[in-house]
Order: sequence, then C-alpha cells, then structure tokens
Amino acid sequence: MELQLARVDYLQVGVTSQKTMKLLPASRRRATQKVVIGDHDGVVTCFGIKKGEAMPVFKTLPGQRITRLELGGALNTPQEKIFVATGSEVRGFTKRGKQFLSFETNLTENIKAMHISGADLFLCASYIYNHYCDCKDQHYYLSGDKINDVLCLPVEKLSCIRPILACQDRVLRVLQGSDLLYEVEVSGPPTVLALNNGNGGDSGEELLFGTSDGKVGLIQVSSASPVHKWEVRNEKKRGGILCVDNFDILGDGVKELLVGRDDGMLEIYNFDSTNEPVLRYDHALSESITSIQGGCVGKDGYDEILASTYSGWVTGLTTEPVHREGGFGEELKISQEMQNKISSLRNELEHLQIKVLQEREKYQQSSRSSTALSAVPAFSVNDKFTLNKDDASYSLILEVQTAIDNVLVQSDVPIDLLDVDKNSAVVSFSGCDSEPNSNFLLATYRCQANTTRLELKIRSIEGQYGTLQAYVTPRIQPKTCQLCQYQIKPLSLHQRTHFIDHDRPMNTLMLKGHFSFAEIHSWVVFCLPEVPEKTPIGDSVTFYFQNTFLDTQLESTYRKGEGFFKSDNISTISILKDVLSKEATKRKINLNISYDINEVSVNHTLKLIHPKLEYQLLLAKKVQLIDALKELQVHEGNMDFLIPEYRCILEEADYLLEEYKKQPAHLERLYGMITDLFIDKFKFKGTNVKTKVPLLLEILDSYDQNALIAFFDAAA
Repeated sequence: MELQLARVDYLQVGVTSQKTMKLLPASRRRATQKVVIGDHDGVVTCFGIKKGEAMPVFKTLPGQRITRLELGGALNTPQEKIFVATGSEVRGFTKRGKQFLSFETNLTENIKAMHISGADLFLCASYIYNHYCDCKDQHYYLSGDKINDVLCLPVEKLSCIRPILACQDRVLRVLQGSDLLYEVEVSGPPTVLALNNGNGGDSGEELLFGTSDGKVGLIQVSSASPVHKWEVRNEKKRGGILCVDNFDILGDGVKELLVGRDDGMLEIYNFDSTNEPVLRYDHALSESITSIQGGCVGKDGYDEILASTYSGWVTGLTTEPVHREGGFGEELKISQEMQNKISSLRNELEHLQIKVLQEREKYQQSSRSSTALSAVPAFSVNDKFTLNKDDASYSLILEVQTAIDNVLVQSDVPIDLLDVDKNSAVVSFSGCDSEPNSNFLLATYRCQANTTRLELKIRSIEGQYGTLQAYVTPRIQPKTCQLCQYQIKPLSLHQRTHFIDHDRPMNTLMLKGHFSFAEIHSWVVFCLPEVPEKTPIGDSVTFYFQNTFLDTQLESTYRKGEGFFKSDNISTISILKDVLSKEATKRKINLNISYDINEVSVNHTLKLIHPKLEYQLLLAKKVQLIDALKELQVHEGNMDFLIPEYRCILEEADYLLEEYKKQPAHLERLYGMITDLFIDKFKFKGTNVKTKVPLLLEILDSYDQNALIAFFDAAA
C-alpha cells in the first residue's frame, strides 16, 4: 500500500526547544486528540482542531523559556498531566490548564532534559543528573560529559528503576541509583532517547537513540550488558536527529518508526521480515523538527503525524484525503468549507497588514521625537557547528525564527568554503588584507525570500587556529544583526573516539611543570574539539582522538603536574608542543618539555596519505583530459576509436567534474600536510630544512610514493 499523506499547518506558537510538544491521550480509539506545546516565551498552549480550525483549550501566561514538556500520571493510568521544565523549576498542569505543581529544584543550572514515570522525576542540567520521588531528592550523578537527554526504562515491566543518560561523548550511561551500572558506546553523539514501541518492547529494555550526525539505532539495555539490535546509517547525508516516536500510520497493526531531523526532514520507517527498518516515506519541512508524535488530530478516524518546528509551527501529515470522491452535494459542501476558511484567512491577513502599518507608523513617529529611545528587536538564532567525519569538514547551521536577509562570514584563520547542495543563497567574496588585520575570509550569503535556515561548510587547516564569526541579519525592521562566534581549534580535524590502535608507531610528547589538573585540562580544551569544558572527575584522564582527514590517532593522558600525548603523526605532536608551550607562557608557567620521536611513524603517515594523494592526482589528470576528449568526440562523431580508459573518462565526465568541484584546494591541502610533515620531522632533530621544500614540491608534482619516501630518508 502506497502511503499518501497531506500536509496541514495548524498554528504557530513561539520558538520551540527539542521535545516540547505532546498529544494528550484520546477518550476513545481514533478520536481526535488535544495538542499541548511549550515555547521559548514560557507559554504552554493546549488546543484541539474543530472543522479544520485550531480551537484553544488553555494558554498560560509568559515566563521563562520552556526547555522540555512531558506527560505524566499514576502508573497504568492515562498519562494526561502536563509537566514543563522552565529554568530550574518544574510545573504541572491538568489537561484543563489548572496548575497543580510548582517544584523549585536544587539545580544551579537550567534543566536541559526531563523524564517522568509515575511519582519519579528524572532531571538533567548540563552535567548533573537528579532523581526525585514525590519531589524528594533520591539520587544524584555527575556525568563526565554533557547530557543531551534522559530516559527511564518502564518500571511496570522491569520492577526496578533503570535511568539512561545520552551523553555528548558518544556514550549512553546506564545508572543504578547514584552509581554508573555500565556505559554503552554508540557511533555518534546521542541527542535523543525514546522507548521502542513506546513501551520498551516486549522486554521493556529496548531503547531507540538518535545521534547528531543523523544515525538511528536500537539497543536492548539489559541489567548485565547491552545488545545492539540495529542501526540506520545516514547514507543520504541528512541532518541530525532531534526527535523519534513509534506510531502505526500504515494501519497494519505494527508501529512504524517516525524520525524528525534538524534539516527539516521527516521520515517514516517500517520494518522488513528481519525487523530491520526500511525508509518508507519522507517529507521536507523548511526548518528543524523539534518534536514528532503520531495520533489523530484533525478529524476523527484519520491518523496523522504531527510535528513541531523550531519557529513554532505545528504541522500535520494526515491520512485524510485532500479531494474526496462523492456526490455533487458533498463536493459543494467541501468547497463551501474551503471558501469560508479562505475568507477567514484573508480577513485575518488584512487585519494583520493594517496592524503592521499602524505599528510601523507609531515607531517612525516615536523615533523622530526628542525623547526617542532606540529599540533593537530581539530574535532567536539556533546554531550548530559540528565536524563531519565523512569529509573532514565543519557544518555551520544557522536557523532564525524569521526569514534571513543575509549572513556575513568572517575568519581570522585560513579556511575553505565548500559548496552545499541544499544551500540556495548567493555567495559573494570580498577582498581582505590578511597581514595587518589577520583577516583571511570575508564572504556574504544573500538569502532568498522565506529562507529561515542556512547551512555552510568549511574546511580548516590544522595548526592554524582562531575565530570564525557569522553576522546574521534577518528581514525585520529596524535592521539589526546578531553575532555568532565559533572557535577553530589548533587540532580542529580531530574527533573523539573510544579506541585507538596501540600497535601503530607512536611519537610521544611529555610535559611536566607546576600546573593544576584544571589548567592542563583547559589547554587541552583549547587545542582539541569535543572535549568537555568541565574538568573531569578524578586525578587523571585519558582521551582518544582520530584525525578525520588522515585517520592518524592521538592519545592524551594528563593529571596535575604532567601530561603525555602520543600520536602516529609527528605534525600533531609538533602543533601540540607549540600551542601548549604558548598557553603555559601566557600563564607564566615553566614547562619541562621532552619528546620521543619514532622515525618509522613518518613513513607510516606518508602511507596513510598515499591513497588520498594518488586519487586526487588521478582525478586532476582525468578532469584536464575531459575538454580535449569531448572535442575529439564531436570531431569524430563517436567514441569507438578511443581506448577503454578514455571512453570511461568521457562516460563519467559529469561525475568527475562534480567530484573535482567538491574538493577545492584538496591537492594543495595534501601537499601542505606532506610539507609540514617534512619540516616537523627535522625540526625535532634541530635541523631547518625549509630550503629543501621547493625540491620536495618538484617530487610531489611527478609523484611516486617510493621516490617521496626516499627523499624523506635522504634529506637528513
């Protein structure tokens, strides 16, 4: 059966956070349900749909931004009590809007994640987890990295409380009381958790998770150890997962998997004979999907998928047919309903236009008066700056609650801007003087009308560090701009990993000095991405990293007074040595620096670079031949006379050009890495070989792996 869904936009509230929209339980099966949603204005809105119109049930007064909204109630009863997290407080409302709970927690930070199970309340700030029972403190846990979400497996099935934390360091932490039971490593930073099938499956132990790099997986969290069931890879390079749910939209008695992504993609997966998820349907919304639920909203008997977006739109994808087949009378009735709705919307639009003109005139008059005060309109920017493992580039996603006019991007370090297929903005580059002002990039993205989300891609150079700045200007009056800043770190292409290969030839950097654990941790945070800003618990810590471009590795172990850094890439050790000594000098701390260089590691790194360099050189040669081969083809009328290799180039011409276009300055980047490796190898020996770099570049132009290795060995 082909799945056909029609889109309906119900209403718009304020800007929403992740997991802040729910459907209240229905009084009977397939009866319409009420929708409750909380926004950044602190308003909880509950509404139902009657004759296609949103009819309010209740609306609370504004307050602090709502960061989570959950439904609760006594176990094994309809979950129809509404709980919202706002600041460090939890409030409870009945389904009619009467407030029955105002619980001020002992958290010093704002609540980021919340889960409710009967009388048990599970709350998380950035690093802190708290468990309350009947608003009394029960358990506490301090996480090693930022907590993105929290969930508890169903108590009624397990007869024990088993909370799970989704943490930024690619780990799910399973708790027992205030203690860590065990950790589950997942393939990306988990952003959202949900019970499989809404109840944890038959065992009650099945947990769905979504990651910031777009993967969805299922894990069985047993009391002893986890069992990985399946994982959906992000083959189409879509956005990160913000929300998941299960609902039987096909009506076949089996619940489908619903997924909402931060690029506005809504997906429905059903399950094949082996219980593996298969993408059945997708629909693109223009902004990130913060919540997703399946239910019956618009009309009795018609199921739908309901989603809330970042700017506060509540949108449904309904199974109700847009055009019904029926007699003349029914068609007339439908068209009359539609005409009434169009007329109502037209009147509302005219009223809003008149109101806007009045307010604009009022503002102009007040701004010209002698006692005028300038009022800067506030607007919300949802931004995300993440490293992509697949192509070693950074994605900068900027989302605004209103249409974006333009974005000015400025950088004080050399970076490349890469093409993004989904980006329809027009980019123009301005000349900039890098010497006195350290200004390496100045680019303006002019957005088309109604663009609320812009995605940029950049690639940085390791060893070059500084700040990337984005000036976001929306289409609002009076003109205003918001500045967003992002740190480009010295080892910006490194990503946290759980394991490294200890058999590789490693170079070691050792630091000793009078510095505290917090001080050396702050230096590591400055140098490397994905390191939690909070100083780790304990006396020492070890982090593992992998270079997303070269696949080289880094092991970082440090404690008070000493640090050890091991890598199979000499350039990584060289960058760390320079930056760490510079940071220590700033704080007037004397460092005793020693290192142990493994000569074998240089050839090992060259072998890792070899396939990438060979591919790029071959690609460049093929692209250079395309025009000449096309001219020959036109002249001769066919390709039969060409050797198979040249025929293949012509057949793949579009793909080759697309690949070449995707990799600007890729060859130069690889040349730069080999040059740095050459200089760094001899720098540790106390020899300056910069005069030999032109000779190295000549060897690279007529590249042969053995000749390059021989040059590195002979240059001493």
